[in-house]
Amino acid sequence: MEYRTYHQQNNIENIRRLREILSTLPYFVKDYFRAMESTTSTKTRISYAYDIRIFFRFLIEENPLYKNYKTSDFRLDDLDQLQAVDIEEYQEYLKLYQKKIAAGDNSTDLDVNEKASVKDVSNGELGLKRKMSALRSLYAYLYRYEMIKNNPTVLVDMPKLHDKAIIRLDVDETARLLDFIEHGGDGLTGQKKVYYEKTKERDLAIVTLLLGTGIRVSECVGLDITDVDFNNNGIKVIRKGGSEMIVYFGDEVEQALKNYINGSRKEVIPQEGHELALFYSTQKRRIGVGAVENLVKKYAKQVTPLKKITPHKLRSTYGTTLYQETGDIYLVADVLGHKDVNTTRKHYAAQDEHRRRMAAKAVRLRED
Repeated sequence: MEYRTYHQQNNIENIRRLREILSTLPYFVKDYFRAMESTTSTKTRISYAYDIRIFFRFLIEENPLYKNYKTSDFRLDDLDQLQAVDIEEYQEYLKLYQKKIAAGDNSTDLDVNEKASVKDVSNGELGLKRKMSALRSLYAYLYRYEMIKNNPTVLVDMPKLHDKAIIRLDVDETARLLDFIEHGGDGLTGQKKVYYEKTKERDLAIVTLLLGTGIRVSECVGLDITDVDFNNNGIKVIRKGGSEMIVYFGDEVEQALKNYINGSRKEVIPQEGHELALFYSTQKRRIGVGAVENLVKKYAKQVTPLKKITPHKLRSTYGTTLYQETGDIYLVADVLGHKDVNTTRKHYAAQDEHRRRMAAKAVRLRED
């Protein structure tokens, strides 16, 4: 069996999934996705495909002209005759709509009259903007290549995004989190104790790595043992977009990784095709993104229950700490793998909570 890296295998699975989704969409949408292939990842195209499919489902469910349509029945003329008010109605629809779900499949494209369970779906500012951006992009492509004569999406204002406070761990919370992973199960007994001891070194290595490098959770689970270089204390990661980068780590990360690699990892007899994975699940396969998200949530809940901590929040913690220690926004952007330094500045410089806390202490209302 030919060995494929996590990213190679993930890309193959994404291509298959994308083809499945596109098979349910109108022919001209497939042309659009073919045109954007060279500038986007398969994961991005899958997200766009889902978002665009929602638009056609909206037309079928809400517009009497299309009530007998299937998603694949739409023609270019149908899009050409839509007006700005239709796009505004779609934007309103996205705030709360119902999604039909077939048993065992959360993404099946069902005809309106098919029997299925139903769940409510809502979108906040970010979800609204992403779905509207997908529709705008499709319309822009069709208009640019003169497949349609009208583009009503440019007449509708895009949803505004309001700045949100960055959720991250404070220094003492970071220390308590690592301490809890290392010693939180010391008082356990029975099977809980066995499971804790079996996963402790792995979990400590994962969380220390995320906190100590700021890598994404997808980059973390994609690591092979051959990607770790202790001579230079660096790991080779595949960034968004497919580029390779060496990310360096400090002594604490080095120690946590060595303890895991020389300890519990050696006891794992991996399943075929997973021999080179750095981090294993209890099923002896490469650990998945969901499993890492769950373990971070489990430990963080014990340390800081009022903060919803995810692997991405650990990345934010690293980025914020690095910026506060160095004041170098370009360094932070480089290490985090941001292509646009303005993205980094927006998140880590414009909302400098550390300085705001200092301001709160600087003003005295009454003398002691």
